[in-house]
Amino acid sequence: MSTILPQGAGYGVVCGIGLFFSVFMLGLTWIQARYTAFSPRNSEEFTSASRSVKPGLIASGIVSAWTWAATLLQSSAVAYKYGISGPWWYGSGATIQVLLFAQLAAKLKLNAPNAHTFLEIIGERWGKMAHLIFLFFGLATNIIVSSMLCLGGSATVTALTGMNTVAACFLIPLGVAIYVVAGGMRATLLCDYLFAIILTFMLTVYATSDKIGSVSKMHELLVNAAEVHPVSGNAHGSYLTMRSKNGLIFGVINIIGNFATVFNDQAYWQRAIASQPASCVKAYLLGGIAWFSIPFGFATTMGLAAVALQGDPDMAVLTPAQVSAGLPAPTAAAALLGKSGAAAMLILLFLAVTSATSAELIAVSSILTYDVYKRYINPHATEEQVLRVSHYMVAAFAIAMGVFGTIFFYIGVSMGWLYTFMGVLLGSAVVPIALCITWKKASKIGCMVGAVAGLVFGIIAWMVTTAKLNSEINVVTSGGDYEMLAGNLAAIGVGGLVAVIWSYISPDDFDFDVTRAINSPAHLKGVVEASEAAKAPSIDSKNEKEPTETIQPVGHETRAGVTDEKDLDPVELNKAFKFAAWSSVALTVILIILIPLPLFFASTIYDVGSLTTWVVVAILWAFIAAFIVVLYPLWESRVALTMIGRGIIKDFFKPGSGKYVAPAKTTEA
Repeated sequence: MSTILPQGAGYGVVCGIGLFFSVFMLGLTWIQARYTAFSPRNSEEFTSASRSVKPGLIASGIVSAWTWAATLLQSSAVAYKYGISGPWWYGSGATIQVLLFAQLAAKLKLNAPNAHTFLEIIGERWGKMAHLIFLFFGLATNIIVSSMLCLGGSATVTALTGMNTVAACFLIPLGVAIYVVAGGMRATLLCDYLFAIILTFMLTVYATSDKIGSVSKMHELLVNAAEVHPVSGNAHGSYLTMRSKNGLIFGVINIIGNFATVFNDQAYWQRAIASQPASCVKAYLLGGIAWFSIPFGFATTMGLAAVALQGDPDMAVLTPAQVSAGLPAPTAAAALLGKSGAAAMLILLFLAVTSATSAELIAVSSILTYDVYKRYINPHATEEQVLRVSHYMVAAFAIAMGVFGTIFFYIGVSMGWLYTFMGVLLGSAVVPIALCITWKKASKIGCMVGAVAGLVFGIIAWMVTTAKLNSEINVVTSGGDYEMLAGNLAAIGVGGLVAVIWSYISPDDFDFDVTRAINSPAHLKGVVEASEAAKAPSIDSKNEKEPTETIQPVGHETRAGVTDEKDLDPVELNKAFKFAAWSSVALTVILIILIPLPLFFASTIYDVGSLTTWVVVAILWAFIAAFIVVLYPLWESRVALTMIGRGIIKDFFKPGSGKYVAPAKTTEA
């Protein structure tokens, strides 16, 4: 493909906007530290935002973490290949996991409210061997997700500007690491800017473009495209039908793979950990509903536009490799709006990649800090040591992201290939992880065996199917729909069945009070007392109370970020879990059964009126989502924003007078 923008534009966006965004986030972090009680100099604030974030901002953070390069690029690629079924199966197949995760968020607050990572819970419940097994799955998830971010972002930057792909792989995460190190968890929760550009593209394609400009024109162009290039497996070869065999296969692969990358990814647990107990369920339901609008609306716009513009002199002809790399959307943007469209697409993708990258950086930092450094290297690490290591791990993984992205690029693995493969490698751990948090009878041995056996059977099924259907095994042949479907089904199926059946045959009887003690005030006080007592050479009867007196301040300092007991009412949390269960299951049934399957079996071909309804729903859903993640968080934070505003005004008239001062600590009797 010939590049539409100069190479300098690529470096300008990646370095210039990256630096601007870092400075902007650093400024917000400074304001937060100066005018509020929350400072990222505290390790609990850095990794879990002091477990105090309200539902609107958590919903925004979920959308931020879940909006990958693939959200924009792969969703448009499947729309380009399968028609209108592609955006629906991409959106619904990756939304239901966030909705169902609301149940795990409720159980997390009930069974381990002060944990830092989901692996801490596994280690505390099942011991070292289980911890190491699921540590592999957790880090493998982060590596694959991060590699997809680098591959998708760098492929688009290179296609539009000619920027060196390897340079893009390294520069994208390094820029993000700057503000994550400074701001911690709270700096990863914003995604307001995405919707402005997405809505601009949607309204341009369906209202103002001189090449499309209306739904009826889009319908006409898609009908013509199907006559020239009918879609294999679609009803009458049409792009305007949900009756798409390959689209349905992709939907199944998408559902399985995204269970792995939500349930196994610390980034989503991190948001549950950071949320307030009373509102965590609400946050995940709102986040899932809002996120659906991005791939559904964007791909229904840009993916279909790429199909409709085939044959247009401004629309480049795409090879299968370029489609797999996610290039239909950038190419359509350039064809529709020229350099301005290419620039808007470049900025949109860069911002999406950076928002998701920030979530991955803080997630991996938490795992490496608490589940490697503090668990195996320095169990008695001080507050300062924990915070320092957290910073080091953010920087280290930013470099590792570039390395993994470069490796996959040189061996010819694309973002699309990784996206469909992730369920093969990660799917077997989904059910065991969920059972660990929610079910006291879950068998330790059964869940470990299930995770490992599912991985083995998933890879075997994937390789055997590839060998049976193709004359050779390589990156291209192994990435087919049936090959990936077999591997995904085997991985999650074997892993789940072994874990559940083993647990019924030989159940454990676990007491969740063990995990509720993780990082609790009483537990921390006991750990510090034991540590101080071990260091003391001897204590005579006259000084028996001395250790308690000397460690009391440490106990108070460590309470920062620990959930208040009054917020952990078991009755209310069980109500929240039940609400999460029925609401998330109901929404899941609607999204993947009640809406798409009747349309699939009816083989309906959309006329202009039906396509108009489909597009209007997509646009309205995007506006509702923008309200959820932009306006709602501002409204629920109005008290804090007022406090910050007063502090700034005080500082303006009398420098130093507006700075937040913590209330004096009361001395315990």
